Amino acid sequence: MSVSASRLRLTFAAALSCLATGILAAAIVLSARAEIPFGERRSAYEDMSRDNKAMQDDDTANPGMLAALDGEALWQTRMGSADKSCADCHGDATVRMKGVAARYPAYETRRSQPLNLEQRINVCHTGLQRAPPFPYEGRELLALATYLELQSRGEPIAPPDDPRLTPYREKGRELYNQRIGQLNLACVHCHDDNWGKSLAGNKIPQAHPTGYPIYRLEWQSVGSLQRRLRNCMIGMRAEPYAYGAPEYVAMELYLMWRARGMKVETPAVRP
Repeated sequence: MSVSASRLRLTFAAALSCLATGILAAAIVLSARAEIPFGERRSAYEDMSRDNKAMQDDDTANPGMLAALDGEALWQTRMGSADKSCADCHGDATVRMKGVAARYPAYETRRSQPLNLEQRINVCHTGLQRAPPFPYEGRELLALATYLELQSRGEPIAPPDDPRLTPYREKGRELYNQRIGQLNLACVHCHDDNWGKSLAGNKIPQAHPTGYPIYRLEWQSVGSLQRRLRNCMIGMRAEPYAYGAPEYVAMELYLMWRARGMKVETPAVRP
């Protein structure tokens, strides 16, 4: 090999190294950009009107409590060919389930993947109760999820310190920062770069999932975090994933990590 060819190869290798370093640096900047400083984090509750806050704060006026009451009844109901209730295995939810929902999504060893709370409910429902799965966004699944989240109300969101979740959480971070749809926007452009500004008459929140399932006045019903993510994707004119898609669970993992330490509000009320 000639000296000039050798130098060319070294120069090319150095250029690749610089490019790789630049890509890594850009990734680090992007990662840091997606994080709102702890001292600036706020729940969307803080931006609501006085009347909407009063509705959430009063359990007798909060329409999401109807779903929680349905969930309480379902917790005691024997179902499936096993003729078992949730209470038969788990006991009194007000005692045994306190703080549990604040730790989801969590890694499910037998399935080698993370599951959100709704998926974990269906694992019990199909496996232990031996019943067909509850449909996503169906009344029963939302009711049970709301009831279980209610047992963690006031508890800090506490994502599991499980290294198996790291690649899924990083995938969620990637999706949060990824431009999508005909509007070519990413979640970060609204919820990190423009939070607090007005959009369609409402203040843009920071996307901290402190109150799901929530009752949205726009929906006139309780809905899951995945429903809200789908709404955002449709708003950006992007093709939404199917309910239960691993991409949604990854995003839930990342969003819950961003909200770590913030208090659970379920059932929250939002405009």
